Amino acid sequence: MSNGATRSEVIKAVMKTLDDYIFPEVAQKVQADIRTRAAYREYDTITSATKLAQTLTSQIQAISNDKHLNVFYSQEPFPATDDRGLPTAPEAREKLRQSFAWNNFGFQKVERLDGNIGYLDLRSFWLPEDAGDTPMFAMNFLSNTNALIIDLRQNSGGSPDMVALLSTYLFDHKPVHLNDLYWREKDASGTYRERIEQHWTLPYVPGQRYLNKDVYVLTSKTTFSAAEEFTNNLKQLKRATIIGETTGGGANPGRFQTFNDHFGMFIATGRAVNPITQTNWEGTGVQPDVKVSAKLALKTAHLSAMRKVLAKTTEQEFVDELKKAIKNVEKELTKSPQ
Repeated sequence: MSNGATRSEVIKAVMKTLDDYIFPEVAQKVQADIRTRAAYREYDTITSATKLAQTLTSQIQAISNDKHLNVFYSQEPFPATDDRGLPTAPEAREKLRQSFAWNNFGFQKVERLDGNIGYLDLRSFWLPEDAGDTPMFAMNFLSNTNALIIDLRQNSGGSPDMVALLSTYLFDHKPVHLNDLYWREKDASGTYRERIEQHWTLPYVPGQRYLNKDVYVLTSKTTFSAAEEFTNNLKQLKRATIIGETTGGGANPGRFQTFNDHFGMFIATGRAVNPITQTNWEGTGVQPDVKVSAKLALKTAHLSAMRKVLAKTTEQEFVDELKKAIKNVEKELTKSPQ
């Protein structure tokens, strides 16, 4: 990208898109900073499209402290998208679905660990309408375990609808208020107004619910966005024990806005508000109940789960299995580097 006109077009598009940011006073500070840099011709020496996107992203995030705000460049043309950021062309939409199907819609691994502890390695919260029966099959497989570990250490987010769907398996039929999203939207007159979108557990899910058993959520510093919402929801509702690292700190959802075929920006147009705390995790992350390195989180949760199951177990054969498994994990933790 050596074209000064393209560079100017992208900068103007970023400035205009920032008008829709959930926090207008912050957007004005960012816009003023970009305007000053442009006046001093700081961007004139940038001839790489990738470098321009990276530079604008780092400058915007430095002032906003919002990791959701990103400027993107793609050598391949961006497809036309709808309000959710999904491709509008059927063939492009199917191609995107197939790419997520290749990764099993984020359901990386479902396993029974020693001591009859369930384990779900979930890498993203993809759209329920695409994932289909995948969540049900995963939860059905785990239904006979005595405790459940949900691993979000490599999960960077996704759809709040999948958050609600998967959360529903962990509660009974009584509706549970999970989270609220406050959206800043422009009405027909051009005036920005706030709309509240509530998220609750669902009245029905196919398959087996996972009730009256301990749940553990594993986190890392890269656990982000919808994965943080899932973690925070369960923490505030006291439905899970969070083990690992403080999460990334991104609580402002939004949309992807294209500028042209090759440049676009994710703009945060909403903010999460937990119904219990009336706050969110933006910039601070979700604090774990048990703080350990991400590397040790799984063994720590596995050990804790087995010890609690052992305290409730009377059948000698199961007691023996648990004691053996506990001893093995204790040895592994002792040998593991901190």
